[in-house]
Amino acid sequence: MVTGLPLISLLIALPCVSAAALLLVREPHAARVWALVAALCELLLAGLVLFSFDGHSDKFQFVEQHAWIPSLQIDYLVGLDGLSVLFPACTALLTVAVIVGSWSGVSSMARLYFALILMLEGMTIGIFSALDTALFFLFWELSLVPIYFLVSLWGSGPRRRFVATQYALYMLIGGIPILFACIILALQHATSDDLPIPAGLTFNYLSLLSTPADTVTQTLVFVLFLLGFGIKIPLVPFHSWLPGIAMEGPAGLTALITGIKVGAYGLLRLGIPLAPEAALHFAPWLTGLGIVGVFYGALLALRQHNLRTLLAYASISHVGLVVVAISIMNLNGLQGAVFQLVNFSLVSGGLFLIAGCLQQRLGSTDRVHLGGLAGPLPLLTGFAFLFLVAGIGIPGTNGFIAEWLMLLGIFEHHGGLSLALLIGTVLSATYSFGFFRVAFLGPGIRPGVRQAQDLRPRELLLFAGLAVLIIWLGVYPRPLIATLDAAAATWVKQVGGGLLEQPSQFASAVLDD
Repeated sequence: MVTGLPLISLLIALPCVSAAALLLVREPHAARVWALVAALCELLLAGLVLFSFDGHSDKFQFVEQHAWIPSLQIDYLVGLDGLSVLFPACTALLTVAVIVGSWSGVSSMARLYFALILMLEGMTIGIFSALDTALFFLFWELSLVPIYFLVSLWGSGPRRRFVATQYALYMLIGGIPILFACIILALQHATSDDLPIPAGLTFNYLSLLSTPADTVTQTLVFVLFLLGFGIKIPLVPFHSWLPGIAMEGPAGLTALITGIKVGAYGLLRLGIPLAPEAALHFAPWLTGLGIVGVFYGALLALRQHNLRTLLAYASISHVGLVVVAISIMNLNGLQGAVFQLVNFSLVSGGLFLIAGCLQQRLGSTDRVHLGGLAGPLPLLTGFAFLFLVAGIGIPGTNGFIAEWLMLLGIFEHHGGLSLALLIGTVLSATYSFGFFRVAFLGPGIRPGVRQAQDLRPRELLLFAGLAVLIIWLGVYPRPLIATLDAAAATWVKQVGGGLLEQPSQFASAVLDD
């Protein structure tokens, strides 16, 4: 609480209430203004939460608890710690960016479109703040509804309804193991305390952390969580829905899906801490899945001719490295992984919004329809280049700090593995610069390219804001790392893994005044 206000409840409720009110607005321009004002208020509220957070504490803060379904011991329980407090602000920022980026690109049913975007924002923040596994699952499943309708109604491809249905089936199938894992944990709590059911059930995350479980139970829970969250991350071979969404869905939605990695968050919040012994046992397998994602995504990105599918496979590759860093379970690796998840909202989200701008202006993001964009679109070209080099991890950008911490954590565990993963960075540079050279610096072919309009003032302001954050976090990452340091250290101790109890010399230098 800050001055007695239930800030997290307000964070969840504000976009949902605004979405409902938006449906009563009749004029499309007024609907856009309403959505933007609501999103900006949400961003200010998320900023208040972030700046009010005590980064020196590893405890959950702004905790709210109310009885919800007493007969099953299910509560409305929300709170944020250092591993989660950054993500509501990232979600709010990216939602503002998506609304601005979709300002003129959505002409039909604008009220419903922006209402669904706001609803998705509320559900996503609910996922990041839920401390009751049943509540987490509720937000997880509710987030499917706006995504399905956004793809099927505002997608840009002829297969958008098929892709929307495919995504829904993937997520519904992935939700089943997550639900079973939550139920097994609740039953295990009753068994360990020798209490009758349902009185002995609990879905309280903090209580479940201290509930002992045998090897078989932990193994089952971890495998179920890995399957459910692996589909959403996505891990190979559960990745096929993402290129379809990127190609057929609206650019703003794809920016949200790739920029806010709720699947990876679910793995580090629930999957590993609630089954720590099993997670340590299966860590090499998790590392292997991440490595496969790094190289599979990068190699397929090399073969793409369309910017949107290239970015989709690049996202699979980059999140693969995050999974490897999480699986190492040491402090530097975890810090780098969370840092990179924050970066996705700025870099991946920004790149998909760039792709949306090209789609609006040229009707295509395919390489054969581009070329010579730097001439008529110098501002858009400049921001695209900055976002691409941040994705590669060039020094001076936020991507460098995150990748350095992840590779440092991996090196502490296995030096050869970190050197091998550097090849993934080389591949990332190859497909990024290769596409940029042809699309932006190559000879112009289509007459429409020469007449294309550069960034509008609102788009310029949007991308400039993202660029400032990318450079600021690359030059001065201390505040972000300091926010998550205490909670990350506690997480490493809880799972019983990691090679270091203290930050490395690099991380210590970053944290020093």
